[in-house]
Order: sequence, then structure tokens, then C-alpha cells
Amino acid sequence: MIGFLPPGGRKDMNYPYTLFIGLRYLKAKRKQTFISVITFISILGITVGVTALIVVLSVMTGFEEDLKRKILGINAHIVVMEFGGNMADYRKVGEVIRGVEGVVGVTPFIYNQAMLSSRGGVMGVVLRGLDPDTIGDVTILPERMVEGTIDGLRGSFADTAKRGQLPGIVVGRELAINLGVGLGDEVKVISPMSSTTPVGATPRMAGFRVAGIFELGMYEYDTSLAFISIDNAQRFFKMGDTVTGMEVKIDDIYRAEEIGERIQERLGSLYWTRTWMDMNKNLFSALRLEKTAMFIILMLIILVAGLNIISTLIMVVMEKGKDIAILKSMGATSGGIMKIFMIEGTIIGVTGTLLGTVTGLSMALNLEKVVAFVERVFNFKVLPPSVYYIDKLPSKVESGFVLAVVLVSIGISFLATLYPSWQASRYDPVEGLRYE
Repeated sequence: MIGFLPPGGRKDMNYPYTLFIGLRYLKAKRKQTFISVITFISILGITVGVTALIVVLSVMTGFEEDLKRKILGINAHIVVMEFGGNMADYRKVGEVIRGVEGVVGVTPFIYNQAMLSSRGGVMGVVLRGLDPDTIGDVTILPERMVEGTIDGLRGSFADTAKRGQLPGIVVGRELAINLGVGLGDEVKVISPMSSTTPVGATPRMAGFRVAGIFELGMYEYDTSLAFISIDNAQRFFKMGDTVTGMEVKIDDIYRAEEIGERIQERLGSLYWTRTWMDMNKNLFSALRLEKTAMFIILMLIILVAGLNIISTLIMVVMEKGKDIAILKSMGATSGGIMKIFMIEGTIIGVTGTLLGTVTGLSMALNLEKVVAFVERVFNFKVLPPSVYYIDKLPSKVESGFVLAVVLVSIGISFLATLYPSWQASRYDPVEGLRYE
């Protein structure tokens, strides 16, 4: 039994024997190789599970942030509209909104549906009227122009007609490809709202010149959005001096509800507000639900590794029956015996968790390099831009998720030790020494 004594023999009895023996049981003897292999598999299972959880949650968080950035890049954080129709006194409303704390940009907009026609085809679009002077305060559209500029929208029908030109329109890259048009080409804008003529009702139609092409990186936007100046939109849709509403940008997107309520209080009951969360509730709720589901599914990997810990400890208890009997005959308590095997199982879990955390964080923080390596080795594109319209796999590590994964993993590992340790503590020393 000298081998079971702590370092320094009996003189160093302050050293906890449970920790000493628990650590020794992790070192397999020659005849216990199989138990050692099972222990290694348990550690590997937890490592793989923790790594997978951290990487997958980081990628899903990155996708959510990337999607949020693209959606909020072209859409306002808050939209203000007037009950009953278009907004007439929009200039005064804009001044009131600018005075609300947290607002960093305001611009009027007109929203309507139309059709674009060219020699290359016909496409239905959402046609938006914008103010070239203030659109950059609210959206990233001016930054995403790949051909031409927003300034190409300046000039009313009358002004451009005097110069022998058509008014400008800005379209998405995919929309331009589908219509077969480029910078400077002519397109016809057709409104579903008809005009009354001597020959009856006819669709409203006007010619525009492609003054710019943008690329937002989202197929839905790049194929269905077109922009003209707010003056030309008012004239084309016969809205007079009114707009659909006001777009507002704020300093903190997560305070949208609070700031929206302040704006509504300032403007009164004739106006109403909608936040980006209200307008995209279904999308982001689905993303959060998917992330939760993936967390639960991947946690099963760690649970399986926890079952491996149970089987490992059960085999160790069966192997160490004689040692348990001797320890009990020397005065070890049932609680002490239980601690020995709890320590052994917990060390397996903590080791696997730490290795998985380090590996998962290394992969999540260097995901672009990992993806590039996989693409070189297997000679294929993980995310073809023509299909997914993103040029890289986004990843964002959130400390809260990492901490949750670590705590759950260690918790599962600890719970897995309870049953085998309890069985070891109930071992009868008489049975263990009967045939010795």
C-alpha cells in the first residue's frame, strides 16, 4: 500500500489522498491498456463536441451579424409614417426627429412598385425615391456603388429634358444583368397605377437613364431594388409635395424600440413608427431558433462523451475492487472513495473541455484560413459566390456562448461521475479481500 500513500509517506498527511489516488488511476498500467484507450476516447469525444459547438455557434452568429449588417445597410433602423396616407409636412417632421436623442440621420423616402423594361427584358421592382443629399446619413448605398454615383440621380424631368437627357436611375447589379443594361443605357419605368387619357386608362410610363449600379451582396436586394430622386418619384407617381415616410438611423440599433417611442411621443398620434426588429422579426427569430436547435443537437455529442466517462469509470471500479477494499480496511470512508472516482471523471471532462475550447477558438478566429486550406486540399469552393453571394464564411466569437459551452460540458462530465462513484463507495471490503 506504499504506492497509495501521498508523496513524502505518512508524514505528509495534509495532502488529500483522494486527489493523489484519482490522479494515479489516470495512469494506466500495462494490463489496463483497454481502459486507457476508453479514457482517451472519452476525452476526444468531449474535445470534438466542444470544438464543434464553438465553431458552429460562431459561424451562425457571424451569419446573423453579416445578414443584419446588409439588411440595415440599405434599410433604416426606424421608419416613421403618417396614418391615413402619405406624409405632407415631411420637412418639419424631419426636424423634429433630428432633435430626438440617439438619432444620427434622417431622410425622406418614397416606396412604390413598378416595372422596368429594356431591350433585354422586363422585371418587377421596388422603386424607391430618395434624397441624394441625405441618403448617405441613413444607408450605405453611396458606398456600395460599383458604377456611377448617387449624384447621377440629381436633376428633375424638366432639367434633364432641357439638356436633352433622361433623368437618372440607380439599379442593382443583378437587376442590370437581367435587364441587359449598363451605365448610360435607357430603361422604361412602368407604374401599375394608370393615367386617364382621351383613349382611356393607360399605364404610366417614363424613360430613365441608368446613372449608377450598386451591389449590396444580397441577391434579393440586388435584383429587386431601383432608386430615383425623390423629386422625380413625386412627379412620376403624381404625389405632389408628399412622401411615403421618413427613414431614421440611430446610434444603437438595440435601442430602436426606446427611440421609436420617443419619436412617436414628439410627433403625436398622427404618426406611427416601425423598427428594424419589427420589420425583420420572422427572419431573426428563425435564426435565433436555429442557433438554439444547433446548440441542443451538438450538445448530444458531449452527452455521448459523458456516457463514455460513465463506462470508463465503471470499468475502473471493477478493476480496482481490491484497491477499494484495502483503502476501506485502512479507514477510508465511503465519501472518500466516491471523491476518488469523481476526481478522475471530472479531470477527464475538464481536460476534454479545455482542449475543445482551445481548438474551437483557434478555428473560429482563423476560419478564413481554415476554409482556404480545405479548399486547396479538396479543390472545391465551400461557398461559391454565384450561389451564396458572400465571399467568405463569417465568424464571430461571443464570450457568453463560449462560457455556456464550457460550463455545460464540465457539468455533464461531473454528472457522469456520480453513478460510478456512488457504486464504488458501496463496495464491500470483505468481498474484495475474500480471495486474497
